[in-house]
Amino acid sequence: MNIKKDDLTGPEIVELINAHLHGMTLLSPPESIHALNLDSLRKPDITFWSAWEDKELMGCGALKELDAEHGEIKSMRTSSSHLRKGVAKQMLQYIIEEAKKRGYRKLSLETGSQAAFEPARRLYASFGFQYCKPFSDYQEDSNSVFMKKEL
Repeated sequence: MNIKKDDLTGPEIVELINAHLHGMTLLSPPESIHALNLDSLRKPDITFWSAWEDKELMGCGALKELDAEHGEIKSMRTSSSHLRKGVAKQMLQYIIEEAKKRGYRKLSLETGSQAAFEPARRLYASFGFQYCKPFSDYQEDSNSVFMKKEL
């Protein structure tokens, strides 16, 4: 698997992000959806990566800088044809290593509280993320859980 910085212009990544956003609308009410669209992912405080096997998109992930010592994991998604192949695990490890290189002391994330998000929560917990209160601009929400990891 080759992970590379992505400019979010290729048709494969556009399709994956759109599928990600659509999937969120099926699982969460609009006020509880915190997934970012393509324009938001192109902001300068966000670095976005895609994972490839030859010319096939396997998944993606992003890191948003909240401040000089705190990053937020965003847009973790595995292509449906590559589920349960370890794509998310490798992407998460890559993002954690990048956060360490940047000198971040903490990583945080928001994910859904519904059963469909249980695999994601287990993955994050397996990397040492712990449940926490909302961070940054997030508010308490029964459809969201918040997790953090000290680096």
